Amino acid sequence: MKKTASDFYRNRMGNCAQAVAAAWCEKTGKSCGLVQEMSKFGTGRAPEGYCGALYAAEYIVDSENAEELVDAFRELSGGHVACRAIRQAKSLNCIECVEAAAELLEKHIPE
Repeated sequence: MKKTASDFYRNRMGNCAQAVAAAWCEKTGKSCGLVQEMSKFGTGRAPEGYCGALYAAEYIVDSENAEELVDAFRELSGGHVACRAIRQAKSLNCIECVEAAAELLEKHIPE
C-alpha cells in the first residue's frame, strides 16, 4: 500500500488523504467513493487540522485499532498529528506522511 499511495500522490492524482484511500481501495479490491470523499481533507483541511493522510488512515481502520495507529504515526512525526505542526517541525514532509499513514494502515487492518 505504501508504494501505491506514494505513486498516487507523487503523480498528482489527488491529495494526501485521497492517496491513502486509493491505496486501501486497491489493496482491498473495493471500488469505492472514498477517494472522492477524501478530496476535501488534504492540506490540513481535515477536522482539527489533522494531517490528511493520517485522517484517511484513521477513518478507514476500525475503531479498535485507530488509537494504536495514531500513536504510531505520532511517534514517526515527532509527536504531531496536525498538518501545520508536522510541517513547522519539519519532522516529515507530505510524501513521508502519505507513506507512513499507508504503511501503518496496512499494518493495523485486521486480516
